[in-house]
Amino acid sequence: MKKIVFFDIDGTLLDDDKNLPVSTKEAIKTLQKNGIYTAIATGRAPFMVTKLLQELNMESYVSFNGQYVVFGNEVVYTNPLCSINLKKLAKEASIHNHHLVYMNESTLKSNVKYDHRIKESLESLKMVHPEHDPMFYEKTEIYQTLLFAKEGEDEYLEAFEDDFTFIRWHEDALDVVPKGGSKAEGIKKLIARLGFNMKDVYAFGDGLNDIEMLKTVGTGVAMGNALKAVKMYADYVTTNVENDGIVNGLKAVGLLSDTFETINQ
Repeated sequence: MKKIVFFDIDGTLLDDDKNLPVSTKEAIKTLQKNGIYTAIATGRAPFMVTKLLQELNMESYVSFNGQYVVFGNEVVYTNPLCSINLKKLAKEASIHNHHLVYMNESTLKSNVKYDHRIKESLESLKMVHPEHDPMFYEKTEIYQTLLFAKEGEDEYLEAFEDDFTFIRWHEDALDVVPKGGSKAEGIKKLIARLGFNMKDVYAFGDGLNDIEMLKTVGTGVAMGNALKAVKMYADYVTTNVENDGIVNGLKAVGLLSDTFETINQ
């Protein structure tokens, strides 16, 4: 019976320094040799994961928290944000001195020339401050927007809950996707294309944007470094990413043999 495993990136595949543990790479290679499908499920944009996909020999992914889904290098689902709603959000956010970054599949642009919150948040992803283009959302389809505001400063966003889903990923930043959008919804689109059953779907994650995914798939695994709120919804909790978390999690759910580490040493 065919199975598929979805992996979050930051804090799951990659450690805090954005390094891919050797054991993780070898584990995924073993899954692929054993006929198990592997894919990425991330809040990142496609252009941000190209090198990692190549390194892991993957051709399928759920990006933008489910809004842009690719199977075998073919786009199978997109769910862009409404430009009219984005314009309203930008206007309201500006009143609170909060700025936005607009993202499509190939690039990202900021609606302000410089904001230290944008700089510091994106630096945590090893990225630089985007170029300034406040009208970018009118020129292309936008699949995810980043809004930069600390928790407690964002109460006004409640007025937009019918239009957007907001997911915090940094103390200064939130992902903004269409209402109801999630990695779980993107996964549903991909496995429908494959003809798989959800019971044969596995997922690994650590952040708030992974909760719906872990709840929805047949078997959800939270990393040892995951937030407590995330671990609550997992079927298994593995070790930290830098402590062979992927290997140990795959063993726990029966996708890797207990002798894996010995074989690959």
